[in-house]
Amino acid sequence: MKRILLLFVLCLALVSVGWAQTLQVSGRVTSATDNSALPGVTVLEKGTTNGTTSGSNGEFSLTVPTNATLVFSFIGMTTQEVPVNGRSTINVTLRADEKQLSEVVVTGYGTQLKQELTGNIARVTGDQIANIPTPTLESTLQGRAAGVYINQGSGKLGQGMNIRVRGASSVSASNQPLYVVDGIPVTSADLGTTNSEPLNPIADINPNDIESIEILKDASASAIYGSRASNGVVLITTKSGKAGKTNVNFNYYTGFSKATRIREFLNADEYIDLFTEAAENMGYDAAEEFEGNGLDINSPYNQKWWEEPFETGGVSQYEVTLNGGTEKTRFYINGNYNTQDGIIIGNEFDRASGRFNLDHSISDRFRVGTNISLIRTLNQRVSDDNAFSNPVQLNAIPPIQPKIDPATGELNRNTLYYNNLIDQEDGSNEATTHRTISTAFLEFDILKDLTFRTEHGIDYLNLNEEIYLGRNTEDGGPTGYGYQNQLTSTNYNTNNTLTFSTLLQDIHKLEILGGFSYQRSRTNAGSVEGRGFPNDNFKKIASAARITSGSTTGTGYNFASYFARANYVLRERYLFSGSVRIDGSSRFGEDNRYGTFPAASAGWIINQEPFMEGLNALSFLKLRASYGITGNAEIGNFAPLSLYEANFYEDQAGIVLTTLPNEDLQWEKTTQFDVGLDYGFFDDRLTGEIDYYIKNTNDLLLNLPIPGYSGFTIITKNLGKLENKGFEFVINSRNLVGAFEWTTNFNIARNRNKVTDLNGSTIFGGERFVGQIREGEPMGVFWGPKFAGADPLTGDALYYVRAGSNETTNDYSLAEDQKIGDPNPEFQGGLTNNFSYKGFDLGILLQFVEGNDLYNVAGYFQSVNADYFDNQTKDQLDRWQQPGDITDVPQARLYEGNGAGKSSRWVQDGSFLRINYVNLGYNIPADLISRFKLTSAKIYLQGTNLHTFTDYEGYDPEVNTTYFGRSNVTLGHDFYTPPLAKTFTIGINIGL
Repeated sequence: MKRILLLFVLCLALVSVGWAQTLQVSGRVTSATDNSALPGVTVLEKGTTNGTTSGSNGEFSLTVPTNATLVFSFIGMTTQEVPVNGRSTINVTLRADEKQLSEVVVTGYGTQLKQELTGNIARVTGDQIANIPTPTLESTLQGRAAGVYINQGSGKLGQGMNIRVRGASSVSASNQPLYVVDGIPVTSADLGTTNSEPLNPIADINPNDIESIEILKDASASAIYGSRASNGVVLITTKSGKAGKTNVNFNYYTGFSKATRIREFLNADEYIDLFTEAAENMGYDAAEEFEGNGLDINSPYNQKWWEEPFETGGVSQYEVTLNGGTEKTRFYINGNYNTQDGIIIGNEFDRASGRFNLDHSISDRFRVGTNISLIRTLNQRVSDDNAFSNPVQLNAIPPIQPKIDPATGELNRNTLYYNNLIDQEDGSNEATTHRTISTAFLEFDILKDLTFRTEHGIDYLNLNEEIYLGRNTEDGGPTGYGYQNQLTSTNYNTNNTLTFSTLLQDIHKLEILGGFSYQRSRTNAGSVEGRGFPNDNFKKIASAARITSGSTTGTGYNFASYFARANYVLRERYLFSGSVRIDGSSRFGEDNRYGTFPAASAGWIINQEPFMEGLNALSFLKLRASYGITGNAEIGNFAPLSLYEANFYEDQAGIVLTTLPNEDLQWEKTTQFDVGLDYGFFDDRLTGEIDYYIKNTNDLLLNLPIPGYSGFTIITKNLGKLENKGFEFVINSRNLVGAFEWTTNFNIARNRNKVTDLNGSTIFGGERFVGQIREGEPMGVFWGPKFAGADPLTGDALYYVRAGSNETTNDYSLAEDQKIGDPNPEFQGGLTNNFSYKGFDLGILLQFVEGNDLYNVAGYFQSVNADYFDNQTKDQLDRWQQPGDITDVPQARLYEGNGAGKSSRWVQDGSFLRINYVNLGYNIPADLISRFKLTSAKIYLQGTNLHTFTDYEGYDPEVNTTYFGRSNVTLGHDFYTPPLAKTFTIGINIGL
């Protein structure tokens, strides 16, 4: 018995010695460049195949002998060997290998090394867009991402924008991309009710909180988002804390804005001469016609109404940031207040935001974190482009009428058109938003190579819209008008994923992801309006004598999704990826609720092949190709259903059918093929990408017009096909390195769009609009009679009788409709140059758009050779006056409509080259700022939209009226749409 006991004790001793010779080593791998986590780093016990890879937060865990040496390798980083020496915690910082491309990009539900990507993702870092004085982050992306066309549309602050990723993928459904903030899809659709022009919910996000923006463009990159991805996906990652000393940063800038251009109209003398001539040409007595329209032909006034809508705007920002923590707990705290007074009178935008991001490692296997934001925005809005109260429409008022009524000393109420300066004095339209976009996650390493992550997010938005129009305003008179709408949108999302990541035999790198996602969105609103206020000091609805209407609404949708993805890398050069997502949406009928969206891609890092040795000039070369299917479900929440509303007859209530059902409605699907080449030359001094793609959309979710006698106007059907195809070219160069550094980025993209099938239907843009959706043509192509100028003999407006013919007619009704323009650009892109020398840095961004046409709808009123008494643009002075005159401006004929029909007369080339952004900064030397206990200090000057080179004669070539909605039919239409602002700021950034 004693021998057995002795043997047992000896065995325990041997086992304990064995355990003492191995231990579990864990730690975190970060980048020396910015201390960010490095996922996918290979960690090997030297001389063995025992290894692992770092997780999404850079952490790893591996059991090795106490005397082992760990080898950390990462494509694009210098390999590092670290002896264990009995330590259980090892944190490693890897430095970039300048001879290789090295960048980690965010993908759907994870991150990936750029070299191993087989899809196309455009990346913009937070540093590139920081402190640009704009109320919304989309405008900061202009010219920076190939294949992403961003049209700001208007100089109104907080206005919705048109974003197209590789072209428009739908006719009636939304073409806006899906926005995902810290892994959670957020509300990006306009929820406002006071204007027909959309608000921009993305303006609630503080651009300075952003670490990076990844735009998923091809199907391989975006198909993991399935039914939401046909229009591209914009992944926004906010900043996280960095381990180390707590850094405190203060940032402030201030500046002013002006309109990029203010058009000139006729002065008083020119106006009287032109309209006198127009009246006499028609046999009228000019003085009588002036008087009949409330005008004085002998007026002593010369009012420059076209300058009245605009003012010098102001912009300022205050921001404090704290960043720091330990290896276990890291935090990022930001407080920001940004205010802008617009270039249009009465237009203001203020945003106050706070953010708290926290990451904590409970243990080597458990990690938790949260990203919390609180945002308040106040948007003082101005009226729609189409409203008489739109300040830009002041240019229609004759210059012979004064702004101030000499009899009363107040704003003149006796003008030809409404003097909407009264609205700015006696009215208000405020949209106040309170919002939180917040997430929380838990991550658990079930096994060495298997990680479970659950994340939950909420996008809660409360919008309060309040209008008051005083008794002196046109719409509020005679007793005042009030309106209030209270809306709440709650968007809840959860993602749950399992990720298996392993390295086998040092040559097989495999990552498998599987997950489930659920989204629930609910929107409720209540509105009320009233009239009859005691005076203009009482502006709340409670003071209204009559409540004229009230309403409550509620709507919502659900998505349930299952997805999987596998990434495989063989010998660090053969790349394969595949994904599939199954989406279920409440927006479709029971039989068509689910859709499946697969994608596959492959890549080949050619320069890693042995036969490429000796080609010293070539540092990187990767060929990749992808094919996949994505979807679009951005339609009404109840499109397949019959909807009813209440109707009243005398005192009896009933219901009536308002929409026709279509239970066969199903997903709109886009198949996309992409082939690309990534390259690097001369030790990556020259890098870039070349891509060609084809996108085909089938089963378009089309709002099809139907005959009005049915009692309905449209029905949503799956009808039609659409094609986009194009190329993208990106080149990055490090032109000079050393004390003086100079880098360049150039990108250019071309996309051609064509509606290939519409079942013989044509969709029209409406009265005065020339945009149409037609088979065989690009979306929104301009269609109408082609203007041929003025008849040299008679001054009659001439039109071409038919397309391709030189025959003309002065009878507008005989002119055949033909293609007269295309609002889609031939190509667009940007050129960025950055310079630095001894503490100075200079950044310049040029943005260009080429080959698109614009249609100035307002030309029907303001550039129509004195057809009515609206003030005219200066070019109308070149009208035909006598036989032999060669001009494009017909004879001035009052009330005659000589050339007033919609036609190509107001179609112009919208191409432009814009100095989008210039920033000059100076980093104050450390030996100077250290006296004040500062770690950094920088002063900078910057300007945005400094100058635009264009042939377009309107306010701005980037304007696009949206009062008709974000419709592809009205793309490229300008209707009293205010120009963009050029802004100059000076700022300081201080680090403690």
